[in-house]
Amino acid sequence: MAMLDIYNQEGKKVSELELSKALLGPIRKALLWETLKMQGANRRAGNASTKTRSVVKGSTKKIYRQKGSGNARHGDIKAPLFVGGGQTFGPLPRDYSYLIPKKARLNALKSALSLKVKEGKLKVVDEVSFKEIKTKKALQFFDKLGVENALLVIGKKDEVLEKSVRNLPHHKVLRVEGINVYDILKYDQLVLTQDSFKVLTGRLQ
Repeated sequence: MAMLDIYNQEGKKVSELELSKALLGPIRKALLWETLKMQGANRRAGNASTKTRSVVKGSTKKIYRQKGSGNARHGDIKAPLFVGGGQTFGPLPRDYSYLIPKKARLNALKSALSLKVKEGKLKVVDEVSFKEIKTKKALQFFDKLGVENALLVIGKKDEVLEKSVRNLPHHKVLRVEGINVYDILKYDQLVLTQDSFKVLTGRLQ
């Protein structure tokens, strides 16, 4: 069974951890692509919008009498035929989001984690905590760990840690419940705390 080194906050090896079979599975590239496409669509903002005659600004008064004028029948000046009137069948805000099956999303997550394990870009730390919000300390932590571009996944809410990392352009902190394929693949290295590793392997099994 494959083993994974566990490091402390100073970047020194302190113990080893047995890798779960869930993190040693096949890498399904097609499933990764499908999940990335889904996440991209879900982030897309469909904000193209036009005003129909019901929302365009203007008088609602009938512009001339119904019969006898020789003109076509019209209600108000907001009709699409008139300048300044409403748009006919114009685009309205659209929801581009969709979901692939839950099992497929889970297998895609397994594939992304397996890829990091295969490339040797997955690291586990026993614990990460700062006494105060300090970007400098967060940068020192990543430097000691030997990672220049990393996603750090933590087991629970830690505002001091999250605020310390958020100004670093090449690093990001996520809580384990928010881990996703896009962020795993976006960053070169994946760093898990021991707590988040246990939660994650439990979910994947």
